[in-house]
Amino acid sequence: TVSVRADQIIAGTMMNIAAFGMTGYLNRLIITPSGRGGAGIFTPFHLSGTIAGVPLVGPVFAMFVDQGPIAMSVIVIVIALQLALFRTRWGLRTRAVGEHPKAADTVGIDVVRQRYLNVVFGCALAGLAGAFLTLESTGSFQNGMTGGRGFIALAAMIFGRWTPVGAFGGALLFGTATALGVVVNVRVPEGDLGTLMKSIPTFWYAALPYLMTIVILAGVVGRSTPPAADGVPYVKEGKA
Repeated sequence: TVSVRADQIIAGTMMNIAAFGMTGYLNRLIITPSGRGGAGIFTPFHLSGTIAGVPLVGPVFAMFVDQGPIAMSVIVIVIALQLALFRTRWGLRTRAVGEHPKAADTVGIDVVRQRYLNVVFGCALAGLAGAFLTLESTGSFQNGMTGGRGFIALAAMIFGRWTPVGAFGGALLFGTATALGVVVNVRVPEGDLGTLMKSIPTFWYAALPYLMTIVILAGVVGRSTPPAADGVPYVKEGKA
């Protein structure tokens, strides 16, 4: 999409379909015949008694440790990205090539190089999310295990107005909707609330994140302005 100037929606759809088929094929070719199964779920480590007993620090740290190292790193990544995007030279250049690449090129910023770096970095973060599913969440790989979460991530980004902290907030919102289905199947609250939750068919809980995606996008897209050059190939003058 940077050098060939292909449409990002078409290229993204093609890569999504290709990755779905390729990962399933490699799983059947390498993992299934060997009988190795999954890699195993991450086993959380525990704090020493001294640190665990520190007020606030112990419980908070234990909460993050129980989720695994990849999940723990998300908070740090979000904060670091927010600061980098709005407080560093890299962030200024990134926003410049996304808003007005021609102006960025005029002041000496290599638009193509900057976009390549950011695409690679974004793909690395997407790969980290996939690693979380296979290494920390389930401990194995299954075809279609993402369940369309990548598209929900796009919705979270739009909901968060293209900022790391905003996207994180959107992800928490969608994650809460997903967790409701787990709560109903594992531990239903007692009392009237639990009775009400049990009376709702379970498929509604499974569909809730996707329904929220449609509702939120329908109400937010018109008011959430993307970067002006988002998805627009840049053609340097004299090289068209």
